[in-house]
Amino acid sequence: MDELYPSIGNGIVVVTHVFLVVYQIVFLISLPIMMFCMIPGLWILAYAASGFAINYAIVMLVLNGFQQILVSQVPVAERPGHERERWLFINGIAAGNRWVQMNIDQLSYTFGRKVTGVHNRTAGIVFDLIECLIQRDFAYATDDIRRSYALVKEALLDPECDKVVLLLHSQGGIEGGLVIDWLLDELPHDLLRHLEVYTFGNAANHFNNPRWTKLRPGMTPEPDSVPQFDQAIGYIEHYANTVDIVALGGVLHFVDIPNRYMGRLFVRPGSGHVLNMHYLDKMFTLGPDKKALDSNPFMDMEVEPWATADIRDDGPLHRARYQPIIGRDETFLPPELSRQRPQVNGVNRVRRVKDFSRLWQYRNGGSPKNRSALVNGESHGPPA
Repeated sequence: MDELYPSIGNGIVVVTHVFLVVYQIVFLISLPIMMFCMIPGLWILAYAASGFAINYAIVMLVLNGFQQILVSQVPVAERPGHERERWLFINGIAAGNRWVQMNIDQLSYTFGRKVTGVHNRTAGIVFDLIECLIQRDFAYATDDIRRSYALVKEALLDPECDKVVLLLHSQGGIEGGLVIDWLLDELPHDLLRHLEVYTFGNAANHFNNPRWTKLRPGMTPEPDSVPQFDQAIGYIEHYANTVDIVALGGVLHFVDIPNRYMGRLFVRPGSGHVLNMHYLDKMFTLGPDKKALDSNPFMDMEVEPWATADIRDDGPLHRARYQPIIGRDETFLPPELSRQRPQVNGVNRVRRVKDFSRLWQYRNGGSPKNRSALVNGESHGPPA
């Protein structure tokens, strides 16, 4: 299911993208040349319209198709309780119908759930990059963003749904970030806490998850009451490769700006940007039986935690870092916990990436343990 696996279908996709890159660059360069040559404006408009029409016809007929909502087609044995979960996916740039279907099928194998994909249709790599800049810098909501927002909001408002998991890749991170901004304006905290967001190679320039305070159960709103801290979105995690050009211009660039990129960040030493081939295969490796393996080099990497200087006066830690992953933790770990290694029979135990990754706990139909278990560094495997 790798995007660049040498098959006829993938070959057609790659050749089409190469042609579109050349076509779009030549087309964009030709427009100012025509204006410089004083060609009448109506001729330029007709030329531009025909150029866009040809590009649209190619991407729709060869790459995209006309179905915007896709559902994973692979067989998965869902467990009791999965019917009360909704798993949604928004793809990144250059992904046509074929690659999006491959993405959601591999996600379905990996996590043992049906996954619904909102197809962020490609217009070719060059035009996709232009669209990314417009979406990111001007918060422009394209049709797929509005459609994604409607699906996520509908799921959160559904009384039969207890959990909504939003998976984002590349440009999908920009779109998902805008969806979250809208949700924060529209929905109360008691609904938003059912949302979990996981991104790969995120291209967004921000990711919001504002903190809010509430009284502990049974307390009255008096001046001396001790508040309980929480955040609007239940969980946010970001996964990025160190040599991913999109992540370098997105999550890896903006994450160090305070309060700009909320959520925990896991960084893998490696390259590549496509979802199946460079992220899922490396971070959630499947075995021959299409089940996620219980071990892989990334999840088994040892991490060494330390606390940053960004500690609030009232005690809780706002950010936590880990080597070789970088963690920005929205759970406000107490500093003493972030500095301690977990112990087994009085002996310090090595912390690994899998001890901090909540998404890892979902593999093969599993479900995460509670937050305290994650903080204490317990090993997480799918429940029997």
